[in-house]
Amino acid sequence: MVLLPFLFVPLFTEALAPLCNLWRKTALPMFSQDGDIIIGGIFTFHDSPADPNLTYKTMPEVSTCKGLNFRGLQFAQTMIFAINEINKNTDILPGVILGYKIYDACRDIHLTLRSAMALLSGEDKASFQDGLCAKTSIVPAIIGPSTSPTAIAISTTLGPFSIPVVSYSATCSCLSNKKLFPYFFRTVPSDDYQSVAMAQLAKHFGWTWVGAIRNDDDYGNYGMATFVDVAQKEGICVEYSEAIHRTYPREKILRVVDIIKHSSSKVIIAFLTLNVFEILLKEIFLQNVTGYQWIGTESWISTKNAAMLQYYKIMNGAIGLSVSTTSIPGLKEFLLSVQPSLLPGNSGLNEYWQFLFNCTLYLKNTETSNSSCTGQESLGEINNQYTDMSNLGYTNDVYKAMYAVAYSLHKLLGCSHNESRSTCVNKSTNVQLQVPRSVCSESCLHGTRKAVKKGRPICCYDCIPCAEDEISNTTDSSFCIKCPVEYKPNKQKDECILKEIEYLSFQEIMGILLVTLSVLGALLTLLVGLVFYCHRETPIVRANNSELSFLLLFSLTLCFLCSLTFIGQPSDWSCMLRHTAFGIAFVMCISCVLGKTIVVLMAFRSTLPGSNVMKWFGVTQQRLSVCSFTLIQVIICLLWLLTSPPFPSKNMKHYTEIVILECDLGSTAAFSAVLGYIGLLALFCFVLAFLARKLPDNFNEAKFITFSILIFCAIWITFIPAYISSPGKYTVAVEIFAILASSFGLLFCIFFPKCYIILLKPEKNTKKSIMAK
Repeated sequence: MVLLPFLFVPLFTEALAPLCNLWRKTALPMFSQDGDIIIGGIFTFHDSPADPNLTYKTMPEVSTCKGLNFRGLQFAQTMIFAINEINKNTDILPGVILGYKIYDACRDIHLTLRSAMALLSGEDKASFQDGLCAKTSIVPAIIGPSTSPTAIAISTTLGPFSIPVVSYSATCSCLSNKKLFPYFFRTVPSDDYQSVAMAQLAKHFGWTWVGAIRNDDDYGNYGMATFVDVAQKEGICVEYSEAIHRTYPREKILRVVDIIKHSSSKVIIAFLTLNVFEILLKEIFLQNVTGYQWIGTESWISTKNAAMLQYYKIMNGAIGLSVSTTSIPGLKEFLLSVQPSLLPGNSGLNEYWQFLFNCTLYLKNTETSNSSCTGQESLGEINNQYTDMSNLGYTNDVYKAMYAVAYSLHKLLGCSHNESRSTCVNKSTNVQLQVPRSVCSESCLHGTRKAVKKGRPICCYDCIPCAEDEISNTTDSSFCIKCPVEYKPNKQKDECILKEIEYLSFQEIMGILLVTLSVLGALLTLLVGLVFYCHRETPIVRANNSELSFLLLFSLTLCFLCSLTFIGQPSDWSCMLRHTAFGIAFVMCISCVLGKTIVVLMAFRSTLPGSNVMKWFGVTQQRLSVCSFTLIQVIICLLWLLTSPPFPSKNMKHYTEIVILECDLGSTAAFSAVLGYIGLLALFCFVLAFLARKLPDNFNEAKFITFSILIFCAIWITFIPAYISSPGKYTVAVEIFAILASSFGLLFCIFFPKCYIILLKPEKNTKKSIMAK
């Protein structure tokens, strides 16, 4: 279960993050040295981790370590010693310089995995270029770790990367399963042999009634299972079999001690690691539990630890098995010659140095105090596990592991040696990457799909690009995925991205231009209204029905301003307002023009002898006609809004890569009724004005009305094909242009000739001039 976080991270971040990304800065190695090929090392420099405080509110801090392990330091320096020997030896890896990066495991699975990942990915963000995984930091092999649980953890994690792990002391029999751990190797015997030997040892002394205590992990569980199986065959009975772990609460440890005290067997088989055994010994010592014969595993029986001396009366007479020892020429001199360093990534000796010499290390200072040291002190006077050469069992296994890796690289790199020269074909281990390829078809990249070739095996296929609206984001995909409606594929066709949204906005140039024209038209209309108001008593204003003129100017102002509702992102209110406001404003405008046309006709008829027709179309009738015509349009618009009002919609049919925000008409019939009613009034007005175009006035209003309605009709007739053929936001722009053009046509044709007389030819603004004909 510990591996789940490492396995799931790439699955959930594939679409949202770069291919590779450092989650946090990795730890620096304890010892490091550059070389053509870097060998990884994971050793136990500390006995146990200090577990971080887990609040479940923030990212947990990285565990720290405590309790110096001098045996682990000896193992690490032995690896360095072996690398130095190999680099000087021209018979192994000639012309190749081996380097190393050595990390701390701290007897902890989490920290061991962290060290393994640091060896896999590098120490900093420089190893990640352009979001890709740089392969320069991948080591060809890792020496270590020391315990079986940690070896299982990193072998499982690094297995998919085909990185060999060569352990010098991980003895769990489970690691011999090559199906589960194909890249795990070791230079120490499996626990199967130790378990059998311990059972035979108990039988040799006639101990057929024993107790058993084990680590509650793979090392203890597998080892004890083998022992129990062999013990039964040898006629040995196990009274109890208890498991403990360093993280167990004290109550569980005390329960095990209590079982020992109340048991009848006097021989205890202890399948334990040293750090776990020390926890048990402490409680046994406090309760003065003595008189037991202990049979121990190599993990603790051969350990020369000063801390164990206090438990002598408990452990006196303990027997067990240990790894065979040997001598390594030159190793002791090397171990005593090492010196500390303050260089980052190479300061693993500093903490040991300060502990051994009870000082503070200042390598670069010139003045030292009584409590400081320079790093030149002699290790020859030190007598501890680091300098002890009497038991080099595991140390020898580290030495053999390093040479095993070197000989494997020698063969892998095609190194040769003859009288003239010694060379390796390739100094880089990137040859675990030059395995011959034998495929019928290369893998289909993202953005393509596989299509099996007709008549060929399934391994032979073509890579076909995905269709316009489809993507594939996995290698060798058999099909492409269709993007959601509002999304489109990116250029690589391996990701769906949002389509561009299009509508006529106030910020773009076309929108700004149309807003300017709308505001300009409204201001011009208000200016004309001001001119007419200031000259309302003059004959030309009075002769053209000033009330209808002012009402027409008001409706024209609304026509100019209603075009603004067509600009901007469509909303529920703007969609309902734009078409209804436009329809009502234009009907009011045409009604006023129609009223003025009828007034002109009635005025001419009233000049005939005996005619009193004007009394049938006076001021009251004019107001009622405008209100009646406008009310009909208001009713049409209300029915439209109540039954099937316009609403904002996303048009994704016109373009495949653009979403057009527009107003759906809701009811096409209602929209046609609005436009049709405007057209009907305009046609009726045009006919009447056309009939009155030759009336004998010096300043004939009917001519201007005829010309203005002619322009109005021409604009809206040409609007229909332009509206249908214009795409996207240009459809709205054409509609606004038609509104503005027809409004300007009415304003210019009907009012500018009058303004010209009022402002520039005031001498013609008389009743005599108007009625001259």
